[in-house]
Amino acid sequence: MNYLNDFIGRIRKVTGPRTGGLHEPVFAGNEKKYLAECIDSGFVSSVGPFVTAFEESLRTYVGARFAVAVVNGTAALHLSLLAVGVRPGDEVLVPAMSFVATANAVSHAGAIAHFVDADESTWGIDPVALGSYLAVIGKIEDGRLHNKETGNPITAVVPMHALGHPVAIGPLLEVAQEFGLVVVEDAAESLGSYVGDRHTGRFGRLGVFSFNGNKTITTGGGGVIVTDDEALAQKLKHVSATARVPHAYEFDHDEVGYNYRMPNINAALGLAQLEQLPGLIARQRSLSELYSTEFDGGPFGEVRHESPGSTSNYWLQAILLAEGLQFSKDELIGGCVGAGVSVRPLWKPLNRLATYSAHPSAATPVTEHLYNRVICLPSSAFLANRHS
Repeated sequence: MNYLNDFIGRIRKVTGPRTGGLHEPVFAGNEKKYLAECIDSGFVSSVGPFVTAFEESLRTYVGARFAVAVVNGTAALHLSLLAVGVRPGDEVLVPAMSFVATANAVSHAGAIAHFVDADESTWGIDPVALGSYLAVIGKIEDGRLHNKETGNPITAVVPMHALGHPVAIGPLLEVAQEFGLVVVEDAAESLGSYVGDRHTGRFGRLGVFSFNGNKTITTGGGGVIVTDDEALAQKLKHVSATARVPHAYEFDHDEVGYNYRMPNINAALGLAQLEQLPGLIARQRSLSELYSTEFDGGPFGEVRHESPGSTSNYWLQAILLAEGLQFSKDELIGGCVGAGVSVRPLWKPLNRLATYSAHPSAATPVTEHLYNRVICLPSSAFLANRHS
């Protein structure tokens, strides 16, 4: 078990004795002040000034014209898919390597998640493999792409920026254009990440961010949809607030809506968090350098570094284990968890989950390869403070 002690020792050189879970939030700003203001105002639900302020600050930060705050990232993806015209029975291309919410949102829309493989360098959807795959399984009927095997329309693709590292979005957009696919970006993990000087979430028709408790900043639970399309933004805001028609007192609703608007009290927390975002990202990037010092060039493998042309927020730190090790990923993870060190694997490939195993899927060898070799390391921003 010397290998396990060595692995844990390298992690603890970075984190110290307290790893803080996989990604514990940091509350070091105006959180208590804004929450108290919210409570004192009496507006703690889905109406209040903090919701508007959070939307404005977030859209300004990422460079979007509009932002719509909702209860969580899954709801944001669900509404986004509906807004761009995904309908029941459509197939939507999603990465097999993603958190289950990406596929669940497709199911919530009544559509069918169709899984595709990852790129070995970005860990997001491989645009080259996707283009080749669609050329084989797709056919154009009535101006729309259809799956030859199922007959269903394939209408959208949802690239996800895994662990905060941007997907190869430029080539992916070219594939989407070639095959007539709408792009909805799952930028849930990548607030503060860029391709060139353009923020993630700003390449597709809509982009979605998550503010769950384990994200770079948190609203407790929450999500935001960003877009430059004013009509789409107005539609999203309307249907996320139960499609209620504005009136001084009457309850009138002009379509089936969703009770998805972000509560004011969550937005108050998020606004305070957003004020600290540059510092949090700087610490996450510093943490990556510390892990790199401990692991790169050593016996275990290499930590995940940002891809050329992109800037990552390093939401989750990760190590890609070297091939040919005499112990498995699961042995390392089990030993670490048993010792109180919060490490985790990547998500089990979505096309292997019982819920989705019968869904259409490309071959996903890179996804399997990464699942078998990647370990996510303790990633809370506060861990870098002990070295400053």
